[in-house]
This record gives sequence, structure tokens and C-alpha cells, in this order.
Amino acid sequence: MAIGLLSAAVIAYQLALMQILAITQWHHFAYMVISVALLGFGAAGTCLSLLKKALTNRFDQAFPILMFLCGAAMAAGIGLSQHPAIRFDSYLLFAGDLHAGRLMMTYGLFFVPFCLAALAIGLAFTQYSHCIGILYCWNMTGSAAGGLIALGLMWIFPPGKIPAILAIIPFISGLMAVSRKPGAWIMITATLSLTCISAAILRPPTLVPSEFKSLSRAMQLPDAEMLLEKNSPYGFLQVFSSPALRYAPGLSLTYPETVPVRRAVFNNGDWVGPLMARQPENATSVMDFSTASLPYALEGRRSALVLNMSTGPHVVQAIHRGVDRITAVEPNPVLLALLETELSGEVDNLLKHPALTVKNTDSRTWLLTDPLFYDLIVLPTIDTFGGTSGLNAIQEHYLFTKEAFGDVLRKLTPKGVLSIICWMDYPPRHTLKILSTIVESLAERGIDNPGNVIAAVRSWGTITFMVKKTPFTPEEIQNIREFCRKLSFDPALLPDIQSLERAFFNVLLDDLFFNALDQLLSPNRAEFIAAYDFNIDPSTDDRPYFAQFLRWKSLPNLVDHFGQQTVPFFEIGYLVVFLTLFQTSLAAVVLMIIPLFHKTGPSHGRTRIFFYFSGIGIGYIFVEMAMIQRFGLYFGNTLHAVATVISAMLMASGMGSYASARLTSSRIKSSVVLAGIILLLLVDSVFLTPLLLKTIGFSPLNKFLFSLLIIFPAAFLMGIPFPAGIAMLREKSQGEIPWAWGINGCFSVISTALATIIAVEAGFTAVMFCAAIAYTWTLAADRLYRRVLYLF
Repeated sequence: MAIGLLSAAVIAYQLALMQILAITQWHHFAYMVISVALLGFGAAGTCLSLLKKALTNRFDQAFPILMFLCGAAMAAGIGLSQHPAIRFDSYLLFAGDLHAGRLMMTYGLFFVPFCLAALAIGLAFTQYSHCIGILYCWNMTGSAAGGLIALGLMWIFPPGKIPAILAIIPFISGLMAVSRKPGAWIMITATLSLTCISAAILRPPTLVPSEFKSLSRAMQLPDAEMLLEKNSPYGFLQVFSSPALRYAPGLSLTYPETVPVRRAVFNNGDWVGPLMARQPENATSVMDFSTASLPYALEGRRSALVLNMSTGPHVVQAIHRGVDRITAVEPNPVLLALLETELSGEVDNLLKHPALTVKNTDSRTWLLTDPLFYDLIVLPTIDTFGGTSGLNAIQEHYLFTKEAFGDVLRKLTPKGVLSIICWMDYPPRHTLKILSTIVESLAERGIDNPGNVIAAVRSWGTITFMVKKTPFTPEEIQNIREFCRKLSFDPALLPDIQSLERAFFNVLLDDLFFNALDQLLSPNRAEFIAAYDFNIDPSTDDRPYFAQFLRWKSLPNLVDHFGQQTVPFFEIGYLVVFLTLFQTSLAAVVLMIIPLFHKTGPSHGRTRIFFYFSGIGIGYIFVEMAMIQRFGLYFGNTLHAVATVISAMLMASGMGSYASARLTSSRIKSSVVLAGIILLLLVDSVFLTPLLLKTIGFSPLNKFLFSLLIIFPAAFLMGIPFPAGIAMLREKSQGEIPWAWGINGCFSVISTALATIIAVEAGFTAVMFCAAIAYTWTLAADRLYRRVLYLF
């Protein structure tokens, strides 16, 4: 029972760290958290192999002490990581060595509880190896339950308190393991643990978001005040107020009135939207003086679909413009509940308007399951005012992929339009990538002259793209020009655009932006995209990293134009992955490989051990990371995907490990298992995404059950090779077991960040293929010799 509870706490703590990093930084950093957790487990294995005799001789004391210390480390780690001397900022990681060092210290703080927990679990496995099956079953069952525990706590407690709540679980595990006559060290560590946990619960640490996040900048406004806070697996929602906060994105300079003050909602410190009340029918609306009102310059907007409605500004605009039937999709149930209850007065009971139907589901899910068609479909605004320096580069955006645009175009009526608002950026990246994705999606639908069906209008700060399925008529083109003249906007794209009208009201320094737009509409767009300094290739469901613009071959050109110190700030988000890969790889070698390198044993067999166990380490983590990304689209929520994938894989692999002794009693069966893994991975790489898209309309419970069914077969078999290899070593060369453990752990740590890099560069399918290759060289190491590892 103690092992099961401790295992649950470990997995739940991983998810809690992901949420906290999403709040304090710019991303959930799932790859980093998983990497640090694996680093802790690998280092614990090394420590256990070096200190096995000392620890097992003092098992009755060491086992509970390790769990008490784990609880203390969980409770204290978050508070220490927020200390000014340790707290890092992603934006400043490449501004000097200071924050890179702080990131390494943060690894250390997060590493400690994982290492202590793994050491306790490994010590129990060693001490009670005669009943390893039961212990391993509790280990895997507890791990599977950990994901559900974390998601449940996120509905109840604020994010800063959750690690301390979770720390209670290792403390209880330690109490369960204490003998009838505990020694002084047990009493001391139990008291220390209880003190740390109590202090963290009574005075939870304040989570300090990056100073460059939207909320941090908003808090600098006069009389800034936080009115309401709600936590859930969908994020940490905060309602903000300041008399200086006014919402008017790219507002026309012809707006005749004072821009009204708005309260606003932030999620994980990032901008969600303003709280806007419905306007009287004849009142002047701020939204009508923005480029977002472009679709209403055309006639016939009787039905509208607003995807990721957030707080509903585009819904308010649609109501104000007299749209008869409005469907709004919002995946965050907590936000919808707030708009319907505590914030209903702020939005004038918006959700109860008779023309509005609200759907609480993921936008891609709704596009694939909704039977209706619409005259207008509005996508959420791309990027933020001032940009994010590429900090969202590794965040998945499944609503801005080529496939998503295809889904949107299919939902339009014959005269319907798609509207996308984007903040202008320099150098141009977001605007060009959204256009290249639109054009490619149109080309796949047989529309070879995209310039006839795309219009774009820009202000000083925003640009709105409008896409039709049929060419714009002369009357519609004239209405767009009249819209621009009235509001002092400039057309950027029209079927008969003239160069002089593109910068009549809002002048740019040069024509490079307009030339790029024209190139993307030309037959030579592929050559232009390939030659452009930034990656503006259309994003896809297989590579949904819309905000990843880094192109390695262009770095010399960017350095020449902008300077060596400036370039990293274009694409910090992706560069952080490489920094994480370097730092965690270095830590893995230092903590796992070097201490074991001089262990006694026949060195001639280590090459074969290397290939066998490195293949397992790489393959397993690659599959886990690829599954997390693919199920992110399926569930529409990263934390739900992480919880489901990790829990399901650990449970299935635990069952596979338990059955490994019978299934691998002969070499033929061992090879069959590895061949089965390779075959299943190849099948998943081809058919998994289409299958998930076919069933994306299932209820949340059915999605979870279906996910277990999909994940189980491969994960079950993937749980067999490691214990089978260890069992063979135990028979033939027991002294090399620590070396095998270290190799497996080291490559598991490296693979988390490496899988993310491969996914960004080549896609999730490539990650799965790489996993199959890794298991292939494990199979080769198994088959080329008469024994699994040694040739005797």
C-alpha cells in the first residue's frame, strides 16, 4: 500500500509541476518535467547499485525516512523555486548565464523528490524481490491513479498549494512503513516532513509569473486589482480590473468616442479576453471600428460560428450586427461557468441571449461533428500585441493547421466567409504563415487562384484575413474598399489590388510585407517559402507548431540583419528545448553513467548492453511523447492527454512486466515480443491519427476508455523487454545490471527533449518511426547473439 500511494504521488506531482510551469512560464514544459522525473529515477537506480548493501542492511529505517524526505521535498520545492535567487525566466535564458544557471537549479529542486521516491521504491523491490510481482503491481496501479488524483485536486485547490497537498501522501506512506519502535532518525525526519508540509499548506508559495507575461504587464497598470481566481485542469483563471485597461485591438483612428474601460480574464497569466456587455442597437461599438468587423462589410451574415470564443467579444459583435443564429464554442467549462454566474452581470447575461448557442467542447471536435453550415466562421486572434518572441514555439495549435482550415471551409455556406484576425509583427512571421496555411488548404480543395477568394485589411496594429469558397464579386470588392476608406484602413489583399492603396492610411517603411503576400499567392510560393528566413511552412496536425518559425539555415542571415544578441529573442521557445536537452543530458551522464562506468564486469559485453537498453529507453519515451501530443488533439487539453497517456502506459507496461517471465521464457518469444512492438508502432504511426479523428466526437468518458484500448496493446508489450533483459543479466552477468540500468535511464532522460525536437522538425509520425527504429536495434541486439546480451 505504501508503494502504491507513493507512486500515485509521484505521477500527480509531475502534472502539478506542468501546471505551475504553465502559470509561471510560457508553456507547460511537459518534456522538461518528464525528463527531470526520469533523471531522478535513473539517479536513484545508480545510487541503489552503489549503496545497495548499506541501504538494505538498514531497510527498516531507510525506507520510511526516504518517504518522509520525499514529502518534505515536494512541499518545499515549489516555494524554493520561486525564491528570487532561483526563479528563472524563459525570456531571459539567453540574455546571459544567470537564468540558465537558475534553470539548472530548478531542475535540482524538482529532481530531489523524484529521486527520493524512486530510491524508496527501488529499495523495496530489492528487499522484497521474492514478491516483486505484487509490489510492481501496486507500483503501476498507484502510478495510473496518480493522474486522476492530480486532475481532481486541480478542481479543488489553488495551484501553489497542490504540491503540499500531494506531499501528504508520501508522509502517510512513511507512517505506514514505520516499525513499532522507530528510531531517532525516523522521528526527526517525520517531524521535519510534517513541518514542511504544514508550512506549505498554511502559507502556500506565491507563484510569480514571468515579468513578460500579459498578466504581469497588466498588473503594472494603476490601481490593478485581482477580483476572482479559479483553478482547474484547464488552467488558472484570474479576473483582473484596472481603470486604465481598455480593449481596442488595432482600433481605427476615426473612432469618435472614448474607449471604454474593461475588466479582463487571464488564464495561466496569458490574455483570454475582455468582459464586454452587449451594446444597445444604435450604440457605437469599439469592435465595429476594428478590422474584426470586415466580414460585416459584406451582406448576408445570418449565421455565425465563433471558435474558442473566450470571453465572447466576437459573439457580442455578432449579436450587435444582427446575426440570427450564433454558435459559440469554448473548451474551458470553468470560464463558461463564470460567464454564466459570477461574471454574468459584466457581460449582460450574454450566454442567455436567444440567438446564441454555446457548446462546451474543443473547437476541432465541434468542426468534425457539427452538421450545420455557417455564413461566417471566426477563429481566435493570432498572437498578442507586442508578440511573444517565439515563446509559444512548441505549443500545439490544432486550430491553425492546414487540416483545420479544411474543416472550416467545409462548414461554410456557398457565400460564407472565414475571418482570422492577426496582430502585425516584424519581421513578418505570423501573418505570412497564416496566409501560407490558408493557400495550401485552398489548393488541396482545387482552388488554384487563391487571390480571387482571399481579402485582407490592415490597421496600424492588426490585419484581418477573409476567405471565401467562391471568388469575391465586384460588389463585394467595392464594399471592402468603402469599409477601408470609412475607417482609414488599408486593403492588403484584394483580387484587383493596386499597390498605391496598400499603404495609404497606415504607411510601412518598405514594401517587403506586401511583396511577401503576393509571393504566397503566386505559383512560385513553394520557392519563396523555402527561401524565406523564417519557417512559414503551413502547419499540419502532424506538426501543429504554428508559432515555430526558427529555420537553422537562416541564422547567419538573421545575425547579419539584426545582430547576434537579438536573434535568440525571435525564437526563445524552441531554443529552450535545446538548452534543456543539453543540461539534462549532462546531468544524466554525471549522475548515471560516470558513477557506474568503473563497475566490475566483462567490458566486452557492454556494447551489446548499450544497444539493447538504449533502444528500450529511447523507444519507450518516444512513444510516450508522441502519444501525449496526438492525444492532445483528441482531448483538446494537454493535462488530460498527459494524465491519460502516462497512466495508461504505466498500467499496461506494469502488467506486461508482471507477465514477462512467462512470455520470454525462450529466445523465440522474446524476439516475437520485440517484433510485435515494432509492428504495432508502425501501424499506430499510420492509422492512429485518422482513428482518433473518427472518434473525436465521443463523450469524455468514452474517449478515456477508447484511449486505454488504443494504448494498451503496444504499452503491454513495451513493458516486457526491460525486465526480460535484466533477468538474462541476472543469470549470466549480474555485475552488469547497474550498467544496463544507467544506460536505459540516461537515454530515457535524453529522449524527452529529443522527441520534442524531432516532432517540431519532422512531425509526430517521424517520432513514432524513430521509436520503431530504436526497438529494431534492440531486436538486433537480442537476435545477433545466442544470448540476449552475451556470446558465450
